[in-house]
Amino acid sequence: MSFPRYPSYKPSGVEWLGEVPEHWAIQSLKHIAKLQTGTTPPTEDQDNFSNECGYQWIRPEDIDETGKASKSSKFLSEQGWERVRRIRAGASLICCIGSIGKVGYVADVVSTNQQITAAEPLDDARYLFHSIRAARSELDLSSSGNVLRILNTERLGAVRFARPPLPEQAAIATFLDHETVKIDALIAEQQRLIELLQEKRQAVISHAVTKGLNPNAPMKDSGVEWLGEVPEHWEILELKHLKKEGTSITYGIVQAGPHIEDGIPYIRTSDMASDRLMLATCQRTSLEIDESYARSRVVEGDLVVAIRATVGKVLEVPVELDGANLTQGTAKFSPGPRVYAKFVKSSFEANYCQSQIMSFAKGATFLEITLDVLRRIKLAIPPLTEQKEIVLYLAEATAQLGDLLGAAELTIFLLQERRSALISAAVTGQIDVRGLVPEDETA
Repeated sequence: MSFPRYPSYKPSGVEWLGEVPEHWAIQSLKHIAKLQTGTTPPTEDQDNFSNECGYQWIRPEDIDETGKASKSSKFLSEQGWERVRRIRAGASLICCIGSIGKVGYVADVVSTNQQITAAEPLDDARYLFHSIRAARSELDLSSSGNVLRILNTERLGAVRFARPPLPEQAAIATFLDHETVKIDALIAEQQRLIELLQEKRQAVISHAVTKGLNPNAPMKDSGVEWLGEVPEHWEILELKHLKKEGTSITYGIVQAGPHIEDGIPYIRTSDMASDRLMLATCQRTSLEIDESYARSRVVEGDLVVAIRATVGKVLEVPVELDGANLTQGTAKFSPGPRVYAKFVKSSFEANYCQSQIMSFAKGATFLEITLDVLRRIKLAIPPLTEQKEIVLYLAEATAQLGDLLGAAELTIFLLQERRSALISAAVTGQIDVRGLVPEDETA
C-alpha cells in the first residue's frame, strides 16, 4: 500500500529525522515532555514491597513494547509508594540503563525503578510514544559506557524530535495505533505457530528417544518417574556412566578476566542462545587462566550443557571451538564409547530429561543445577546401532519442522521491519496520514 506525501519539505538538521514537512517544528525532548527518572525504595526494608498486589513499580523487564499499557510484575506497599516518584498516566517509559531505548506506555499512575526515565508529554501522549519508538537507534547513539550502556537525563533530553501541530500528532497516533495493532496481531499468530511447531518437534524427539522406532518392541518399566516404559533391551544409565574415560563432567572458569583479543575462547550461557555454538560470539581469556582450567577444555564433538539460566540446554562443540574453555555457568560432557553425542543431545531435549532437570533446579534470580545433579541425570540408552538409526530418523523428521520454524521466524522479522518502517515514516512526516484517519477518531 502506498501513502501520500506532504506537499513540501525542509531539512530538519537532525540526521535520524531527515527532511520533514515544512510547517513542522523540531525540538529537544526536554521541551516536549517532562523527564523524570524512577526510584527504588530501600530494599533492606521489605515492608516497602507487596508480594501479590499494591502500587505498580515498573522495571525494564515489565515494559511492553507493543504499545499496550505496561503493567508491573512487582508491587509496592503504601509505605513504599510514599517513598518513590510517581509517573502520570500517558507517560512513555524509556529504559536508560542496559536495554537502551526500550520504550513502553502507561495508562495508570505508576512508579519505576532507576533504570527507567519517564517522558510525561506536553502534547499527544501516543504520538510521543511512537516517536520515541522510532528514535531507538538515536537513543543508543546518545548513550555511553562499554560494558553497561547508560543514557543520562541530560543526553536523553537533548535528543531532537519532530513536533507537528497537535491535530496532526493526534492523526498520526491514531493511524499508527490502528496499523501497528494489525501488524502485532500477525506477529502474534506467527509466534503461536512457532510455539506449536516447537511443541511438535519436542514431541517427535521425546517419543523417539524413549520408545524407539519399533512400535512392536517389548516394553518394560524404566523405574524413572518421568520416563515410563522403554523398550525391554534398553538400559537406564546416569550421565556420569556414559562419559569418555579420563574426562570429567565439570564446569569451567570462575573469573575469566578482561577480554584478550588473541586469547583462548570460552563458552558462556549467553553463547548458547541460538541452536549452535559460534566462535564469533565468544569472549577470550588469557593463556594462564586457560591453563589453570585445563580440565574444562572442550574438543570437537563434546557436548556443552547450560547449568545456569537456560538450564539443561545442550549444544555440540564445532570444529572451530576445539580447544576452547568454559565458564562457571556451563559444563562439558565428553561422550564415551556407549553413546553418540547427537543421541545424548536429543535425549536432553526430551520431556523426561527436562523434567528431571527442572525438578532439581533452584534459584530466584536465575535457575541453576549443580554438577552432581547433572552427573546423576538418568538417560534411556539403546544399543549404538539403534542410537544411530534414531539420530538419522530425527534429522529427517525434524528437518521439515525446522524449515517451517525458519519461515515463521523470517515472517516475524519482516513484519517487525514493516512496523518499524511505518512508525518511522509517520513520525518523521515521510507519509501524510491526515486524510487516512476520520476526524472523529482524533478528537
